[in-house]
Amino acid sequence: MNHTAARPPLALVTGASTGIGRALARQFAEHGYDVVVAADEPEIERTADEIAAVSGQLVTPVQVDLSTADGVQRLYEAATGSDRALDAVALNVGTGVHGRFDTTDLDEDLRLVDLNCRSTVHLAKLVVRDMVTRGEGRVLVTASIAARAPGPFHATYAASKAFVHSFAEAVRHELDGTGVTVTSLMPGPTDTAFFERAHYEDTQVATGPKDSPDQVAADGFAALMAGRAHVVPGSLRNKVMAAGSALVPDALAAKVAARQTKPGSA
Repeated sequence: MNHTAARPPLALVTGASTGIGRALARQFAEHGYDVVVAADEPEIERTADEIAAVSGQLVTPVQVDLSTADGVQRLYEAATGSDRALDAVALNVGTGVHGRFDTTDLDEDLRLVDLNCRSTVHLAKLVVRDMVTRGEGRVLVTASIAARAPGPFHATYAASKAFVHSFAEAVRHELDGTGVTVTSLMPGPTDTAFFERAHYEDTQVATGPKDSPDQVAADGFAALMAGRAHVVPGSLRNKVMAAGSALVPDALAAKVAARQTKPGSA
């Protein structure tokens, strides 16, 4: 990509106030990108200030609820309103809902689908069209190793990650030859606020070993820049889990996964 010294490349990162998203935003800034960072909480303002102070890059915060179509449109307009093209986009925002499906709140499950799936498709549609028109661009979609198998006790979350991983791989194939690449980031358990927010605290997966968000983001950024189809970041354990889940029957994979995610399993 050709950029003048006065006009660095521009990246957009969603779900960037904490965790993997925040770490991805730092990766972009440390590699010379200006960054638009988005989240649905006021913390995004402080995150932007801190990344800008350390990196010297322009970091623009947008507080927005991406579970709504209006929120997605508003973020797109905020990110592109300066007439600068988005060179890279990290579609990272997501949430979880934990518990047996018949006992979880319907509105929470439907908001998860809107945030994890619908907003990814909507925002990707807007930015990918622009990138294809220009003939260049990079898209990173945060999936999960949970995409590889059914996920008891977080059924909608695991299904949403299977959706976005499949979506990323398919769109990548469609865009071959356009100059636009799509990479699926498939982390395992990561040391973020996700487990607390989704009420997984009393599970084996929440109390077991986790990767650092910085390592996940570094591996994800490297894969994005290399134009890879997907990456399972972090520990060897994650790679073994992802490979194993893809090889065994779904019924067995679900049984194994349930040991990690069943309420009270900690």
